[in-house]
Amino acid sequence: MALNQSALLQLLAELKLTDTTDRIRQMTERLYQELIDAEAASVIGAGPYERTAERVATRNGARLRTLSTTAGDLELRIPKLRADSFFPSLLERRRRVDQALFAVVMEAYLHGVSTRKVDDLVKALGADTGISKSEVSRICAGLDATVAAFRDRSLSQIAYPYVFLDATYCKVRIDGRVVSQAVVVAIGITADGHRQVLGFDVGDSETEEFWKAFLRSLKARGLSGVKLVISDAHAGLKAAIAVVVQGAAWQRCRVHFMRNVLTVLPKGRQEMVASIIRTIFAQPDAEHIDAQFEEVARMIDRVHPKAAQMLHDARADVLAFKHFPARHWRQIWSTNPLERLNREIKRRTDVVGVFPNTASLLRLTGAVLIEQHDEWEAGDRRYFSEASMAELTATSSVEDAVMLPEITAA
Repeated sequence: MALNQSALLQLLAELKLTDTTDRIRQMTERLYQELIDAEAASVIGAGPYERTAERVATRNGARLRTLSTTAGDLELRIPKLRADSFFPSLLERRRRVDQALFAVVMEAYLHGVSTRKVDDLVKALGADTGISKSEVSRICAGLDATVAAFRDRSLSQIAYPYVFLDATYCKVRIDGRVVSQAVVVAIGITADGHRQVLGFDVGDSETEEFWKAFLRSLKARGLSGVKLVISDAHAGLKAAIAVVVQGAAWQRCRVHFMRNVLTVLPKGRQEMVASIIRTIFAQPDAEHIDAQFEEVARMIDRVHPKAAQMLHDARADVLAFKHFPARHWRQIWSTNPLERLNREIKRRTDVVGVFPNTASLLRLTGAVLIEQHDEWEAGDRRYFSEASMAELTATSSVEDAVMLPEITAA
């Protein structure tokens, strides 16, 4: 069933003829409701109180939904069905992350810190001046509660042998100044091979104290069973891991390490040296890795002793992966599993540009990470198979991995 064409034309004509704001809102609300009811009748196969051979479901009341438009807030009734569910195509289902982006854009607009790009987004969202501060506050409050519940959830139900840590940076307006803030993220691989977002936070910088506080919050929530932490070699982060996650091995991200080595080389030699170093990671077992490492170090020492020294200094950190199951090597020798997640965070945050406050950055970042966590939870694929995780538990070579020295917290 479709909305009667003459009725639709009449509604549109009335909208054009009236100049009363409340009248426009009422007619817009009526138009939306007519369209929703018509679509529901088409899905059900019959209108209200109508008996037809095409009926496939029955109504079971309605749920209210507030829709913000340029005409004002519309109070709409969405029919509920006794079996299955119905949601009108007219009202696109907003994923949590889309709600967060909407809220941040609106918040920026209402705080008067919007740029031309944000203004354009406001208009594209159909809100312009039709969104009220109370509506934005309501949306933000709901999202903040969801993000807080996710960040505070218990991690004590299962062990996390592998933990990945990384940070990306976004612009935030604080005390009238635009500053760079670090968004730090931790993901873990569970004992049965699944990926999870463990936690996230926003801070002034990647300082040791900030990372300590972040890692301690994970421990306080029940993080345990950590055998290997994978991250870059940021001094504050490395020191924080040594203090808070004592007894775990540390893998220095090979990608970040390679970038560090290439910075000391002449541009003409960078690709050659990078290709040589990559052969270390192409070996089938720990014995061949050690032999190839020595050979590569000798070759590089002949052309650039400083790069060779960097290689020697980082040997234990960059090769920590070799003490773990070979089937895991490609996924644990770098922070690449976090790179795609960071790119998604940046894709979303770049839309906003400068966040009006830290809370809005945390809100949008949290929504992105919760969506990703839910996708991993709902997916059938494990990051590592159960068999390979059992191999991790059974292997004794893990005990030979170089552990970070224990540091007594000040």
